[in-house]
Amino acid sequence: MHTRSTTKRTWLATGACLILAGYCSSASRAALIGSGAVSPLDTDRDSDWRRVATVADRARLRGWRGAWMDALAQVDAKDLAAEPILFDPDHALADALPPAGSYQCRTFKLGARGGIGPTYSASAWFACRIDSNGDTDVVSLVKVDGSQRPVGTVFVDTASRAIFLGTMELGDEKRPMRYGRDANRDMAGLIERIGTRRWRVVLPYPHFESVLDVVELIPAP
Repeated sequence: MHTRSTTKRTWLATGACLILAGYCSSASRAALIGSGAVSPLDTDRDSDWRRVATVADRARLRGWRGAWMDALAQVDAKDLAAEPILFDPDHALADALPPAGSYQCRTFKLGARGGIGPTYSASAWFACRIDSNGDTDVVSLVKVDGSQRPVGTVFVDTASRAIFLGTMELGDEKRPMRYGRDANRDMAGLIERIGTRRWRVVLPYPHFESVLDVVELIPAP
């Protein structure tokens, strides 16, 4: 059974040597984050995501294709027909990392964990920005506003893929929980370029709600 929902869930994105801040109403906080976000990972120790990721997250990332197949099997094909490239698991181009600048982002949640809830939901577009953050090979990623704020680090992997590892900051928390301390907060995903000026973040088997999350990024007009 296919069930569909349109929501206002928001998310995030990033690129090499870049910080992303999703802008809503907190411009001052976005500026602070843009000048040096707090990462839940100790990236000074290791720039290889395989040595940073938890065992569970390495397994989730290895299972990215299975997550795509499981999710797509639950979604009505009519919901995906308008965006064939976005929802093509094998469509990934070289130069995976988006450049600095202002972006529009939206989140798609595909499949329902345990068969409970909608099998497809899409957020409205929301504003986000990617800013330069030095010359390292490791990148910080942050969503600024909302009660659920993903924050983490992006690692260069291959020419067509980067890896995101992070945690979910909740409510009035001032700092993100350390990655690896709470498996239910840990997040892991892939960043891929799917068009000339178009990217996606793919999170296989998130801990809640969906089977696969896809976050689309395009430059703001």
